[in-house]
Amino acid sequence: MAYEVTATRRRPQKFEDLIGQEFVAATLKNSIQSGKIAHAYLFSGPRGCGKTSTARIFAKALNCEKGPTPSPCGECSACKEITKGSSLDVIEIDGASNTSVNDVRQIKDEVQFPPNSSRYKIYIIDEVHMLSNSAFNALLKTIEEPPEYIIFIFATTELQKVPATIKSRCQQFNFRLVPIEKIKEQLALAAAEINIQADEEALYWIAKESTGSMRDAYTLFDQVAAFSESHITYEKIRDKLGLVGTDRLNALFEECAAANPSGAEDKLDDFLQAGISIEQLITNSADYLRSLLLIKNGIAKESLLGQDPSRFSKAVLDAWNGTQIERALSIFLQLYRDIRYSLSPRYEIDLAFSRLCWLKEYVSPSEVKVAVDQARSLLGAAPAVSAPATGAPTTNAPSFNAAENVPPAGVNPPGFNEGAENEQSGAPKEFHFAPLESAVQENVPEEQTEEAVAIPKEVDMLARVFKGEIVGGKI
Repeated sequence: MAYEVTATRRRPQKFEDLIGQEFVAATLKNSIQSGKIAHAYLFSGPRGCGKTSTARIFAKALNCEKGPTPSPCGECSACKEITKGSSLDVIEIDGASNTSVNDVRQIKDEVQFPPNSSRYKIYIIDEVHMLSNSAFNALLKTIEEPPEYIIFIFATTELQKVPATIKSRCQQFNFRLVPIEKIKEQLALAAAEINIQADEEALYWIAKESTGSMRDAYTLFDQVAAFSESHITYEKIRDKLGLVGTDRLNALFEECAAANPSGAEDKLDDFLQAGISIEQLITNSADYLRSLLLIKNGIAKESLLGQDPSRFSKAVLDAWNGTQIERALSIFLQLYRDIRYSLSPRYEIDLAFSRLCWLKEYVSPSEVKVAVDQARSLLGAAPAVSAPATGAPTTNAPSFNAAENVPPAGVNPPGFNEGAENEQSGAPKEFHFAPLESAVQENVPEEQTEEAVAIPKEVDMLARVFKGEIVGGKI
């Protein structure tokens, strides 16, 4: 028997076989049971989620010799012809190659003739959004008032390109992406059918790479099965498809977390010399950082991570907090966009990993705000600095009206040093601010001394930054 690809061999033949489209299947089955069959349907959704397969199953359910029935037998001549694509009464048309008004005119002429041997004559137009505006307009009257034996089923991946006049004449069904868990289950069944052993981690990787498309998952499965012989493992996928792999990424990012740029650059160069493309490395690194971020937020679902959480480096998770991992992920997402127009993609990725090596020093704006608020509360709680007595050293801050919080005319605020030349004397003006520590020590009671000393280093640093703006003990 000739070889069949998995996507063809496992194409759904009954409503129960549809994966992840339970709502669509239930609605169509109920409409058949109740006899409420519309004359036009519009199936929309991403690629590989079962739109054309559903149209064929629906056609079999309507034209089955035992029907109309929600469970076609699959054994009668009508069912077999529809399955093979040879039925004269179920016409499949590729909308991408039949876009003109002449093609639609041919359909309008054909609908005048009743079905050859079946109950209904059904037109399945795939990628209907590719039709021209003139072709859509030519279809309007036929879709609105077709003969009772005519049913139109339109399928499209780009619903927004279908005119509203067509949508309003059809029952619309939106197909969804298939969940990763369900894809993985179907891949396990496909492997068992051809007597191939497959590891859970490898199947999760295939399901994740398919991005919700069953056809993409089956196609990738066939490719992996071709070079894996009788046992599919993640290690074989990694080596054969040129992936970096979690273990190698752990080693690379551990060097970055340890702030070791030379070690990180050595490992990066080893990957690139081994033939791994820069684009693939960026993609794998972004996926790795996303998984770290999910784990950091307490998410350990294997279907989201693609593999067991224990495979990710604990050293990297301990070294970086959630904000820093977010920053690292944003670096690689932006890097993927930048390399297209870069002078050298290698320079770009070198720079990205160099930045990761000092990621521990990164402080987010929210952390800066918290430190500023702490400094504000600390300085705002200090008593007002008294004005210097008569004969006090001139190095102290000049007095001013504390009630109005405004220095007298001609006097700059404390801490202000003006470098402009004096117009009269030619000498620069200089104003000296008394050290913050001495001002606090002179006015803070003894019982508050220990509390004032035990302030965080960051708050003390910010206090020194803002001391030039202190007026009457307030910022």
